[in-house]
Amino acid sequence: MARLILDAGALIAGEARDRRAWGIKRDAHMRGVDVVVPAPVLAQLLRQPAVQAQLARFLAGTSTLPFTEESARRAGLLLASTGTRDVVDASVAVAARDGDAVVTSDRDDIRALTDAAGLSVVVIPV
Repeated sequence: MARLILDAGALIAGEARDRRAWGIKRDAHMRGVDVVVPAPVLAQLLRQPAVQAQLARFLAGTSTLPFTEESARRAGLLLASTGTRDVVDASVAVAARDGDAVVTSDRDDIRALTDAAGLSVVVIPV
């Protein structure tokens, strides 16, 4: 796997101390895989940093991927082509590259979006 991308469902699971989510992230780090979070995913989940200590711990060692105007345009086109509506899910698909793995609770939409983008990614449910 090239990179491990965490979507909102992965962050929710991590914040809830879900052992599977923590294990997937830990295993990726141990194998030297970059663990990344698209900026819109972070925006969706980061609401009260002062009380989200568990989320902060889960995010430790991850990198945030920017969401540019070009990314926004690509996300909009993917949403239109798939008939899906979640901009955050589309941001995950736009951030993905062939060989990446995506940790998600929204497996069907992520698969539809990455397929529409012509990407070969591994979708890991949490």
